[in-house]
Amino acid sequence: MQYMGLQRLCTMLASLWVGGFITVGYLVTPILFSALGDRQVAGMVAGNLFLLEAYLSIALSVVLMLASNFLVFKGFDHFRAVRWILLGMLACAVGAGFILMPWMSSLRDQALIEGLSVMASSSATLFSRLHGISSGVFIVQSILGVVLLWRLTKA
Repeated sequence: MQYMGLQRLCTMLASLWVGGFITVGYLVTPILFSALGDRQVAGMVAGNLFLLEAYLSIALSVVLMLASNFLVFKGFDHFRAVRWILLGMLACAVGAGFILMPWMSSLRDQALIEGLSVMASSSATLFSRLHGISSGVFIVQSILGVVLLWRLTKA
């Protein structure tokens, strides 16, 4: 019971993190698209929110992985699986934050230079595919986040 505080801190950080990105992805983003009249503006705002979420996810997954490694070293074996879940979540965040979102943003910027929305540009098909992949990565990260919380709250 010596490291109970660290375990609780990990659970609290993970809960706030997972709750935050699930709120952004499944509540805030749909509201943006329904409330704002311009889909392009809503997409740009949502893109910025997701990019911020990806950077936060990278930082928190690294911090939680370091804490989990420490706890495994101290004999808390149920944190072995937590490390793998966090690695999967880190991979999702890195893929989204450093590959997919910048690529989508550059396509959007190129279209704006041409005076078009990205969906009216020649890059619309590629943008749609990248958006689909990005959505899939977000769903995987969400599922991993729920599994992470399940594992962290395991007695």
